[in-house]
Amino acid sequence: MQVWFEGQNEISCGLDHVEQAVANAGEYFTNVVSLMPGLTSVALIEVQGDNVTIKTNEGLMKRTNISTRSQPDRVELEFDEVYQAGSKITTNSHFNHQFVANDQGVTHLLVISDVTAPGLLGFFYRKFGSSKIGKAFLNAHKAQLEKAIG
Repeated sequence: MQVWFEGQNEISCGLDHVEQAVANAGEYFTNVVSLMPGLTSVALIEVQGDNVTIKTNEGLMKRTNISTRSQPDRVELEFDEVYQAGSKITTNSHFNHQFVANDQGVTHLLVISDVTAPGLLGFFYRKFGSSKIGKAFLNAHKAQLEKAIG
């Protein structure tokens, strides 16, 4: 496993709220992806078993092998992603989200690993995109989970 991005932030909600939110992977992922910068159109196309397909204004995002594990002090959400942004670039990656209970709410730990993206655009994505993309995912999860408790 080659780590491409690793980061964390704090979310003002309880662990039970996280567990309820991620229980419906299709809805949760669609809501989180809709909060990502530059995505103006996000629609859930298909949910099938542990797979979710989302269409964005940039292309098609397929998340597979989705697994959720809950323990008394944490919820872990893990999946593989293939994101085909039109004909320009296709990225493959593995996501591991850990939501760990603390006194103020939840610490969200995110590791994105095993990123591949071919071609020149893929090179720039792999080389320079990790911080921007990783932080955007952290912020989108935070916004969605805090918005949902309102």
